[in-house]
Formats: sequence, C-alpha cells, structure tokens
Amino acid sequence: MTAVLDAVVPDTSGTASWWSRLAFLRERGMGASILVAALSSAFGVLLLSATGYIGALIAADPYLGDSGLAVAVISILGGILLLLALYVAAIVTANTFSTIVAGRTRRIALMRLIGATARSQRAEVATQGLVVGAVGAAAGLIAGLGIAAAGVAIGSRALGDVGYDVAQASLLVPAAVVVLTTWVAAWVGSRRVLTVTPLQAIGGSVERQHGEFARPARSVAAVVLIALGVILLGLGALIGMASPMGVLPAFVGGLVSFTGLVIGSTAIMPPLLRLVGRAFGGSAVARLASENALRYPERSSRMAIGVVIGVTLVTMFAVAAETAQALMISTADAAGYPQERMAVLDNFAIVMMVLVGVSAVIAAVGLVNLLTIGIVQRRRELGLLRALGLSNDQIRRMVLLEAAHITLTSLVFGLVLGVAYGWAGAQSVLGSVPLQLGISAFVVTPAIPWLTIGGIVAAAAVLTLVAAVTPTRLATRVAPVEALAGD
Repeated sequence: MTAVLDAVVPDTSGTASWWSRLAFLRERGMGASILVAALSSAFGVLLLSATGYIGALIAADPYLGDSGLAVAVISILGGILLLLALYVAAIVTANTFSTIVAGRTRRIALMRLIGATARSQRAEVATQGLVVGAVGAAAGLIAGLGIAAAGVAIGSRALGDVGYDVAQASLLVPAAVVVLTTWVAAWVGSRRVLTVTPLQAIGGSVERQHGEFARPARSVAAVVLIALGVILLGLGALIGMASPMGVLPAFVGGLVSFTGLVIGSTAIMPPLLRLVGRAFGGSAVARLASENALRYPERSSRMAIGVVIGVTLVTMFAVAAETAQALMISTADAAGYPQERMAVLDNFAIVMMVLVGVSAVIAAVGLVNLLTIGIVQRRRELGLLRALGLSNDQIRRMVLLEAAHITLTSLVFGLVLGVAYGWAGAQSVLGSVPLQLGISAFVVTPAIPWLTIGGIVAAAAVLTLVAAVTPTRLATRVAPVEALAGD
C-alpha cells in the first residue's frame, strides 16, 4: 500500500523538478493526444493558408476576378472544414481522456480515500489536457507554417506569383482554439471522475457495462438533437434553391444531428456491432471478439464513432465535390463558362479533399489509440484467456477481429451518413446555381464518386491492420501469471 500511495500522492516537498510534473505525458494515450492536437493545429494553418492563396488566385484570374460567388463559397467551405476538424479533434480527445480516466479508477479512488476531492482530481485531468493541447498546438503551428510556405512557393512557380504572404497573425487562431478545445475536451472526458468512490480503491480499472451508464436523459437528448439537426438540414436544402447561404443552417444541422449521434452512440452502435458481428462466424475467437464490443458498449462506441466521423467527412466532401463537378459540367455550355474556370474549381476540390483527409487521419489516430489503451486496461482479462488455454495466435486473431468488427461497422454507417450529408451540403450550396443561370431552381441530384468510395474501403482495411499491430503485440507480451497477479 505504501508503494501505491507514493505513486499517487503528489510530491509536495519542493524537490520535484519541473520535468517530473510532466511525467504524465509518458502515460499511454497522451502521445497520441498530442499528435491529434498537432494535426488539428497544422490543419487549421494549412486550411487558412490554402483558402487564402486560392482566393488570391481567383482575384488575379481575368475570368474569375469578379466572381463574388466563388470567393464566398471558398470562404464558407474553408470555415466549415476548419470547424469540422476542431469538432473531430475535440471528440477524439474527449474519448481518449474518458478511456484514460477509466484506467485510472483505482488511482483516483485511492486519492479520494486519503482526502482528495473529485473536483480536484478532475481539475488535474483538465490541466493535463491544457498541457497536451499547448504542446501539440505549438508543434502543429510550426509544422503547418513550414508546409504552407513550401506549398505557396511551389504554387508561385507553377501558377505565377500573386503576392500572397503566408505569415499572418490569423494563423495563431487555430492554435489557440486547439488549446482551448483540448482543455474543454479533457474536462468533458474526465466527468467520470465525479462518480469514482473511495471503495473502488480495492477494485479493478474497468469500463462500465451497459446497465451502469444507460441514462434516459441521454437518449432523449440524442433523439432531440438528431430531430432538430434533420429539420435544419432540410431547411438548408430548401434555402439552397434560392441562395448558397442555405449552407449555414445545413452546416449547423449537420453538427447538431451528428452531435446527437455521438451522444447516442452507446445506444446506436451496439445493435449495429451485433449485426455485423454475425458475419464473422461462430468460432470461439470470433464470438469473443464480437462479445467484447457488446460487454463494454461505452468503450467500443468511443472507438467506432471516431471512425464513423472520419468516413462520414471524407464521403460527404467527396459526394459534394462530385455533385458540384457534375452540375458544373452540365451547365458549363449553357452559361458559356471558360475551361479555365473549371480547372480552378477542380484544383480547389483536390486541395480541399487532401485537407479534409486530415480529419480522417485524426479519427484513425483515435481508433488506434483507444484500441491500444483498451488492451492495456484488459491485462487481467487477457491473462485469464491465456490461462484458460487460448494461444497467442488466437489472442492475435481476437484483437484483429475486434478492430475489423469496429472498422467494418463504422465504415458502412459512415458511408450511409456521408452520402446523406454530402447531398444536403451540395443542395444547400449549389441548388441556386441553375437559378442564377436563368434556369428554374431544382433539386440537385447526388453523384456518387465510386473511385473515392473504393479508396475509403481500402483505407479502412489498412486501418484495421495498423490499429491491431500494437494491441496484438501488447496482448501477447504479458505472461498469464503476471497478468492475473494484479495491476
């Protein structure tokens, strides 16, 4: 007990170095959280730089210089993508800290046992989130500035110098917002600290099972948000038939409805996981992999919803871009658009697709991180399975099937959501284009980018393999006796 208390009681003697207070950064999961913050910060810098540079290109183009609609659409899309990236990062970070706190249950309970309050423990986690956000945001800001400067230099050689200056004070905004959102996400993710009691000091560090977290209020809030979001999406689609400003209510509706899906993920994802789990067969290993997701739906839902977000975002933008391209091609002859305009719009779509892919990378990092943390926190369970006779190969297959189970379910769900959100976005932005060309307003027909969909499926397969590498190594490294001995 003395050794445990020494590990959890902070050093108040004044001899602790500044570096020792940052020892928590070595905890599993913190490195990936810093990476998420860095990616988000770099994403914001690159996005602002890319949209600013493209705006400068449009202003200098003899055909597009007077196109107020093009500049407005680019600005709106840039802002939307930036908010989406921060939204994804906040969810991934909150889920990561929720999982980390679940693994600290015994430590937190010991602190409560010797007099610490739940509020002080939660403040400690939030402070750690602030440090993680600051370190990641600074790294992302530096990397983003370097990449943006290189990109503008390459663009100037290929397309001509338009006098765009990369170093702008506005680029500090994404970094500052990343720090703030990481701190808030850590605070939200640490809410379980409030439920930890001193008696849990004698227990293990496990996730709550279904009956322990099911709350009617949560389900009601999820239903209300989803319904409100769908209404706003429909309103945006209707407004989009007269003005591209319909994207504003559609964007809010997308965020609100998806927030409802995130809140209700513990009720939505388990049935989907159960359905997909039947496709893995009835072997003992397959059943174990399937039941692991259902025994602890809170943990599996955190992992799945991150992948759903990534797939949805990429599919949404791909569908919107493909729909926009099809619409522009069909109306180019009627409007007499020069080919130069189409080329610029195509280049913009490619740049935006690359940028929105960063959100998918953030979500992928979240899956790998959470799956790894989950394996670390299940050492006793895995040790028991080894003691009961499961071989290392069976343990590896079980972890791989768990990752495949989650990614396949998330892939299908994300593709469906992405097509729906992509059409709503295209309709809200482009529904008025025929009207401006002298054609009666109509409902935009969604175009499905099958090549991109195939790439998403292939990326999901690679993600499954990558996500299982570290967890399978950790799962087979500890001997059964050592795993069963305790934390």
